[in-house]
Amino acid sequence: MPFVEALRCRECGHTYPVEALHVCDFCFGPLEVSYDYDAVSASISRQRIAAGPHTIWRYADLLPVDGTAPVDLGAGFTPLVRADRLAAELGLGELWIKNDTVNPTGSFKDRVVSVALTKARELGFKVAACASTGNLANSVAAHAARAGMQSVVFIPQDLEVAKIVTTAVYGGHLIAVRGNYDDVNRLCAELTSEHPSWAFVNVNVRTYYAEGSKTLAFEVAEQLGWRAPDHVVVPVASGSQLTKIHKGFGELAKVGLLDEEPHVRVSGAQAAGCSPVATAFAEGTEAIRPQKPSTIAKSLAIGNPADGWYALDVVRRTGGALAAVTDDEIIDAIRLLARTEGIFAETAGGVTIATLAKLAAEGVVRRDELVVAYVTGHGLKTVEAVGPHVGPTATIDPTLEAFADAVQLGDDARA
Repeated sequence: MPFVEALRCRECGHTYPVEALHVCDFCFGPLEVSYDYDAVSASISRQRIAAGPHTIWRYADLLPVDGTAPVDLGAGFTPLVRADRLAAELGLGELWIKNDTVNPTGSFKDRVVSVALTKARELGFKVAACASTGNLANSVAAHAARAGMQSVVFIPQDLEVAKIVTTAVYGGHLIAVRGNYDDVNRLCAELTSEHPSWAFVNVNVRTYYAEGSKTLAFEVAEQLGWRAPDHVVVPVASGSQLTKIHKGFGELAKVGLLDEEPHVRVSGAQAAGCSPVATAFAEGTEAIRPQKPSTIAKSLAIGNPADGWYALDVVRRTGGALAAVTDDEIIDAIRLLARTEGIFAETAGGVTIATLAKLAAEGVVRRDELVVAYVTGHGLKTVEAVGPHVGPTATIDPTLEAFADAVQLGDDARA
């Protein structure tokens, strides 16, 4: 870690050594990794990055670990897809989809877990653990298996079947808890004290884990020819991903990888059934009141978001917006993205696209902007949500006549 200076409190600025710490002893504020950006600038270059692996580890100089032997399943450098058909439907100009559905376990969580478990192994931890709404459980179990670590992951008992199966298959301990995510997270916070030798990726090593989300900004800028977008739309659960994407664009400018200072407007997307940050934005308040989740977007169902205030601050400072969308709007948006761009998103992706549509209709996301929407998980994880709304176009007898009667094709398809 030649470029990491210390851990620094985001509230009072007190510094700490680079250890398994996540909360300030003085003010109880969250800790963040502090880098020597002058040293990074002297080392990093576009050419060095281009010569690196096609994973998040091409940006190792801006990550808080020794990247020479990462816990790596190949996360990152996912497609940035120009979405002209979707843009036309929404009345937008230049729209891109950051398609993180193609990560090794099907979500962006592979980015943060690869960083977290690499750091956990450096710090001598042997057991990987987490509280999860599903995607994180998948990724922790898979990366722990890859690293030869034991895993103990905790989930709400009503999680989607696919996310349960795709966690249990890796052979670690999968604990279903009677309660919602906030209940699970509270239990894990207590267990951190009981089991100090366990690396809870989103508790005691959260400071490092969160840094993996910056790679979503690094990749977008590189894939756009080393320029920042004008506007990004990001799903909000804990709020960490949104804040780190914003931090990532800023870091690229600090180390000289962007030709000009980025001015990225950051907007956030939540489900109406769990929208504490969007509600605070709409009410014009600083207070984020916890909510009891009730939404099909279970991967975003965090009623008491740890980084909610920081996400709200980023959105307001950059001139973005936060909006909440209904379950029906989420389903419609999943189908819209699939129909226009061939990308099957989980419900969190439906939240992003539905929010993008709402903000475009309101003129918040503008036609003259280069816009990137982050789709962070694969639709096969949440088939239950969309299954009742799609199915065979027709059921026919095995004859040409039956097919002709059932399916009316356009002229282009008859040849």
